[in-house]
Amino acid sequence: MHFVLNGQLREFPQLVSPAYLQDLIAALGLKGDRVAVEHNGNIVSRAEWGSAGLADGDRLEIVHFVGGGHR
Repeated sequence: MHFVLNGQLREFPQLVSPAYLQDLIAALGLKGDRVAVEHNGNIVSRAEWGSAGLADGDRLEIVHFVGGGHR
C-alpha cells in the first residue's frame, strides 16, 4: 500500500487490504501511547485505530511524542 505520510509518499508492501491504522503504527515500529494520528484530515483517537481502515493514497500525519528536556 502507498500513503502520503507526513508529506512524503511512502510504500508499505507488508500492508495489504484490509489494513487498519493500528497495522500501520505497528509497521512503523511506533509505541501507540506516544503518537497522535491525523487520517485524511481527521484526528483519529487511539480507540478507533483498529477500525480505521486504510486505502491506497490516504494522507496521514503522525506525530511522535518524546520526553526529556533540560531543567
